[in-house]
Amino acid sequence: MSNPWGMWLRGNDTEPFVLSRKQGWDRFVNAPRRALLPVLTRAEMGRLDAESLADYTEARMVWNANLPIVRTQQLTSAFAIIDQVMASARRDGDRARGSVVIDAKPGLGKTTIATRYGKDFHRLQYRRYGPTTIDGHQRLPVAFIPLKASITLKALNQKILNFYGHPAGTAATRFELADLAIDCVRSCETRLIVIDDVHFIDFRHRDGLTVSNHLKSLANEMAVTFIFVGVGLAEKKFFDEGMIGEEAAYAQTSRRATRCPVVPFTLGTDDGFRGWVDLLRVLESHIALADAHPGMLTDHAQLLHRRTQGYIASLTSLLDRACARAIGTGGETIDADVIGGVEMDNAAQTASPIG
Repeated sequence: MSNPWGMWLRGNDTEPFVLSRKQGWDRFVNAPRRALLPVLTRAEMGRLDAESLADYTEARMVWNANLPIVRTQQLTSAFAIIDQVMASARRDGDRARGSVVIDAKPGLGKTTIATRYGKDFHRLQYRRYGPTTIDGHQRLPVAFIPLKASITLKALNQKILNFYGHPAGTAATRFELADLAIDCVRSCETRLIVIDDVHFIDFRHRDGLTVSNHLKSLANEMAVTFIFVGVGLAEKKFFDEGMIGEEAAYAQTSRRATRCPVVPFTLGTDDGFRGWVDLLRVLESHIALADAHPGMLTDHAQLLHRRTQGYIASLTSLLDRACARAIGTGGETIDADVIGGVEMDNAAQTASPIG
């Protein structure tokens, strides 16, 4: 007899979403909605044998660790900015397009915003134009390219080719790589490229400037819109291309790129407080605990904000751990004691120490 909790025990990690490869990106884009986990009452759990209870507990751990993506105020605002920039994507191929720069501190969901927008765009392109191009190539409307520390021009082109699965990614020369990357983008009719972790580019170093200039060159030669994602990009002179003083006025990036800031949730305004409570309300409806109830999180909105400073990454980590504690102790709910007892990430703990 098959395990009744088998479909929830491992979630989607049997086929990991390696977004930097077209196969992984395709799985991410086309992944079915996670099946709803039945939540048992205490009495129903009491009737399970030891192994079934252990499996149900693990299934709940997986479920609670995968909170839904909520259309927050920040995500809605970012999508609106990207939509405006994407208006330029309708230009003919010989005309320059704009780009978006999602620039914010860590833990605010920058990559999530970019990948979710890319997912929606990818699906839209497939619906309108189909999975293959007129020339018979696989259509890949979106490419996701994460950078690494001290990225070089050659490494950047290799990462682009690796996304498309091009066999020459490790064998060609630096100049051949660039031509092959452009050919892949054109052949697959890619229209949106997400470049993640742009803060790894040092715009004050020779290699960083070379990469920056190459990105501008790609933008000129490809009929695509770029979404750049990174931390502190304005301070790192991304928009000024490493130039200082009067020279910064000649930086093309500053005219072509539109900054898309992402900020933490704040309780200082009515809209901010409402947005925070709305987020908590959606998340509490997802949590699988026997004694979960409306208000379980929203009644502790201020405490949750104090512990996380309104950072979405800190909030999701807190809730993962709070659910695990509630299950492990048998409390089966999240209250002030559970929230206060969670060990937080270093940044949140330092900003809001307990005791």
